[in-house]
Amino acid sequence: MVSRLVFVCVLACLALAGCASRPPSDLQAVKTAYGPMVDKQSILGRDQAGDRDGDSPFAALPNAPGRRSFGALAGRTLTVSSISEIRLADKEVILTFDDGPIPGKTDMVLATLREFGVKATFLMVGQMAANYPAIAKRVVAQGHSIGGHTYNHANLANTAFSQALTDIANGNAAVARVTGVPVGFFRFPYLADTGALRQAAAARDLVILDADIDSKDYFKLSPETLATNTMAKVRAKRKGIILMHDIHGRTAAMLPLLLSQLRAGGYKVVALQHRRSRMPEAMVSAGAAETGVRRL
Repeated sequence: MVSRLVFVCVLACLALAGCASRPPSDLQAVKTAYGPMVDKQSILGRDQAGDRDGDSPFAALPNAPGRRSFGALAGRTLTVSSISEIRLADKEVILTFDDGPIPGKTDMVLATLREFGVKATFLMVGQMAANYPAIAKRVVAQGHSIGGHTYNHANLANTAFSQALTDIANGNAAVARVTGVPVGFFRFPYLADTGALRQAAAARDLVILDADIDSKDYFKLSPETLATNTMAKVRAKRKGIILMHDIHGRTAAMLPLLLSQLRAGGYKVVALQHRRSRMPEAMVSAGAAETGVRRL
């Protein structure tokens, strides 16, 4: 009996020694184990469990997804009440996305922006925000600024003046109603406007966003080609407002490539915030002459 007990104890000690001598699981093994969960959260914009670094299973691990470092891509924040106040320095860009939100694609854009630590401005179509309120709210919750893009993406340059103003107001109201945030920015669909409409929109405390760099992501090009073409325009202009659309899968796929190239080139992504103007309505104007931005 005693000898059997001694034999069992010896076996137990050997087993413990074997466990203690095993090397700890490496980082790749941990990533593989939690891979499906991380991928799902990326697609959902990380707005569910694990959204905060402290909740992530990777929080304590160096170079883990919850703590990934992409260098100093994020730049300053500009708080403006008119487009004339958007004055960018050399190698500063502003990211803007039109026409959303839409399931999947907007979520992927948000996930990429989060991973790179930068903020953008989303110009939402009122009808889209009304149809997908959870995504619109997610944009705001993740610290991005929002703007209007009419209610149904009409060409306002070919619309009666009063009807155009109604379309702008209805679109902004839909976005504000869904997100709970007043709409401060606005972009004309197709960048098609008139002087009278620009003045009327600016008088209503809207900062009209034009574009310096059109990504042309509405063309059916590969993500690699889109990123290369857009970056070539950025290099040529050295700075400016970049126009993209979060309703295209190719844009979502292109964005990590573009941001990586911006970072490698030493560019900064400037965030926009809206400041309410206290000037009398008659004094507020954002005519094309004062913008300094070429409209495309």
